[in-house]
Amino acid sequence: MAGKSEKMPDDRLPTALWVEGHLRNLDRQAVPYYIVNKGAYASGTVLLKIVAPGQGCIVLQQQRDKDGVLGWMGLFKGEKVAEGQADDHIRRSIRRDPDLWAIEIEDRSLQNPFEGKIF
Repeated sequence: MAGKSEKMPDDRLPTALWVEGHLRNLDRQAVPYYIVNKGAYASGTVLLKIVAPGQGCIVLQQQRDKDGVLGWMGLFKGEKVAEGQADDHIRRSIRRDPDLWAIEIEDRSLQNPFEGKIF
């Protein structure tokens, strides 16, 4: 899975169930994560903060491409940023959209463990 598949949640599948399935995979792989904000059950957008301890983090947000396929947009031009900068962005995003799911994942390689192409 790990970001390679272009398949994202079916529009009929509630976001909460889709997220739960991915979090169970992280549990099985012993990948640490923290749910910063639990968004709307049925339709919240997902924002990921992937942290490489001591090296910064990347922030990805679910978005549709020109063909309507869900994938991930790298925020901050896809560049690594300081955690404080990412946290400030996440707080502002949640204030604007309380239905947003915000999940922090620890991964030294900064790989997206959720399915979907990064664009």
